[in-house]
Amino acid sequence: MSFARVRALVVVGLLAAIALVIVVVAVLKDSQGTAGTAAACPDGWPLVDLRLREQKDVKINVYNATDEAGRAGSVADDFRNRKFQVKKVGNEKKAFDGVAELRFGPNAVGSAHLLRAYFLNEANQKFDANRKDDVVDVVLGNQFQQLATTTEVNQSLGDLGAPQAPPETCPKPVAK
Repeated sequence: MSFARVRALVVVGLLAAIALVIVVVAVLKDSQGTAGTAAACPDGWPLVDLRLREQKDVKINVYNATDEAGRAGSVADDFRNRKFQVKKVGNEKKAFDGVAELRFGPNAVGSAHLLRAYFLNEANQKFDANRKDDVVDVVLGNQFQQLATTTEVNQSLGDLGAPQAPPETCPKPVAK
């Protein structure tokens, strides 16, 4: 072997060893190990449930805020046919011009994320940190036409990505 080849192998070996040392030190000295977890949550911030549930595990209330009477009942039936747990059906006092509004608390963030897909991400979200139940209120607005098909829901979920914790909240630890 020539001297140039030996020298090149020594340099490459040294660079690999230095890179390995840097990686090991970076992993061992990582100070962000609890970032984004309940352990790093500031006092007073609520813990939110980001689990994306199946339809059969999602509880909803459906309210009509449109000019069309009986809209909430037909949409509630549609949700029941899709295996959602519909708890209440009723009317909202004032009209709403959007497609829909989802109202939820810390225990229903993942459920609200799933429901956004049924409105093709056109639903407004109202997070209430003081709410204790795991029910999502679905308020239908005047621009609502119909729920998305199964294919559209799956595509919308892919576009939405994973559920995100609302501002000034922390994700709950996942039970193992």
